[in-house]
Formats: sequence, C-alpha cells, structure tokens
Amino acid sequence: MPEGPSVRKFHHLVSPFVGQQVVRTGGSSQKLNPASFESLWLQDTQVHGKKLFLRFDPDEQIVSPGNSPLPEPLQKSEQKEEAGHQQKVSEQSSLSPGGADALPSGDDGPQHLGEDTPAGGAERWLQVRFGLFGSVWVNEFSRAKKANKRGDWRDPIPRLVLHFGGGGFLAFYNCQMSWSSSPVVSPTSDILSEEFHRGQALEALGRDQPVCYTLLDQRYFSGLGNIIKNEVLYRAGIHPLSPGSRLDPPRLEALVDHVLAFSAAWLQGKFQGTQQHTQVYQKQQCPAGHQVMKEALGPPGGLQRLTWWCPQCQPRLSPDEPGAQAPSSQDLALKGP
Repeated sequence: MPEGPSVRKFHHLVSPFVGQQVVRTGGSSQKLNPASFESLWLQDTQVHGKKLFLRFDPDEQIVSPGNSPLPEPLQKSEQKEEAGHQQKVSEQSSLSPGGADALPSGDDGPQHLGEDTPAGGAERWLQVRFGLFGSVWVNEFSRAKKANKRGDWRDPIPRLVLHFGGGGFLAFYNCQMSWSSSPVVSPTSDILSEEFHRGQALEALGRDQPVCYTLLDQRYFSGLGNIIKNEVLYRAGIHPLSPGSRLDPPRLEALVDHVLAFSAAWLQGKFQGTQQHTQVYQKQQCPAGHQVMKEALGPPGGLQRLTWWCPQCQPRLSPDEPGAQAPSSQDLALKGP
C-alpha cells in the first residue's frame, strides 16, 4: 500500500476541495453508497501515517482560508507517478483484510457506525485506507497503459468519484473506505509529523525481536512501509533479523535518523516531481556491487513481507556476539540519506 509520503501527497491533492459541495458521484464501492455523498460538504481533511481522513457535513460551514487550487504540474506529477500501477488495479479485486492490505500489529481498525451514510446531521469522517496500488486522481481518470493478462484494454475502475460544485472532481482507486466518528490519529507515532516521539520509537526498537518487525509496527512508526523498511535498514547497515535488544543505542539512534531522513526526502521528491532513488529495494545488487538477498520475513502467524538486504553490508549478528557497534560516519555518508 502507499506509504506515508504518498498519502501525504494525496492529502495535498484533496485539500483544495475543502469547502466545496459534492454535486455528483460515481464509483464501484459496494460498502459505501456513492450516491450518499451527494449534497454533502467536504469540510476538512487530515492525514495520519497511511490513512487519509475526509470530514463531510450536510451543512455548509465557514472553512479556514488558504485552500488555493492545486498547481497543474503538481497534479500531473502525482498522476504520472501512479499511472504505471493502475493497470494492475483493474486486474484485481479489493484486497482482503488478510492480504497485502492487512493492518500491521497495533494498527486499530475503523470505528464502525453500522451505516454506510453520514446520517443524522453530525459531522462524519471518511477513513480511506489505500490498497497496494491505491491512488487519488484529480480532474481526470486513470487510463490503461497496456493490456492486462487477459489481453483486455480496460481502464481501472475508481472506487469512488466525487464531483464538486467548483467544477473539479476526485477519483479514488483501490482503497477501503469506512465512516468513523473522528479521525484516529497519533502524531507522536507519525514518521512525517513534527510531533514524532523519538524516545518512544527507540524504546520499541530495543525490544527482543527482529528490527524489521518493529519498523512496520504502526503504533511506533505510522506511515512506514516496506520500501522505507528495506532502505533504512540497508543505510544503517543492519540485518533485518537483528534483534533490537542486541544493537547498541547509537546503532538504534542511527536507524531512526535514517527513517526520518529517508521519509522526508521521499516526500520532498514527490512535491518536486522526482522519484525516490532506492539502493536495495527490488534490486539485484547493492551500490557496492554485492548480490542482494530476498526473502519474505514477518512475525510468526503475521504478515510476511518481501525483504531485500545485502549480506556483506548488513551482516547478521553471530550467536555469541555481544552486540553491534554503530557504523562509521564514512560508511553512513557513502549510503546517503
């Protein structure tokens, strides 16, 4: 599913529509009736980790200023980046709760209200959780770039389309939606929030379990996904299965530094229209020329995620090794932010 930087970009795409009324709807959603959004006003939008929250209300309210239309290049850069994935979306149904869209441990599900409409006049928040190739498109639809496995040139079908009174529209692809009474947010765990709690993250990483499991725990690293996990472990020179309890504090500090730096650089690149450069994720070789290993790793009985690492640059701790020293500053500089 899209990671924190991507969902932050989706939030930026949606924000200019705050204060506008939904005048027409469409989409393939069966859980939520798209027609139930008609005449509602989009009053607010928030983002937390991998989740996007949209507040709808049946009445018009005064909204905060500053929601200027999104520049055209920003729209195009995001849609171009997502276009290559959309063909795959048309070939698959909604991801099941136990599939790639499963919640990592500690990630609470939505507060279900038992209805598919925001009835009663009270404000309601739509929680959007994106699937593996989920995306948001603005004022245009995703188009098929090639034939699918069956040879069909079928355009991806949006889950929800919202046309607004201002003339524009939003199209949501490959996502799960549900109503909640309030957004479920915890800025102290959001890796892109200024309120991110570093001490809390370090305490979690120091537990006696592989660090690759802890990094995907959304209670402490909300917004961190498989790409960030693989890249920061490589940059920190840490084997994915290294127990956090056996890593020196400076090593854990360096790992958190890489999480924050890589995530911030990825987000900045999205706003600049550039793709994030990966060094080990889905690679055959690392930058040093070593062969990269790939294996599905995850907690017993939990979600197994494909993991890439370099055995030379990220050696596994030996059973009798008391701990691991932090990599040199020269090594960190070579691996980049």
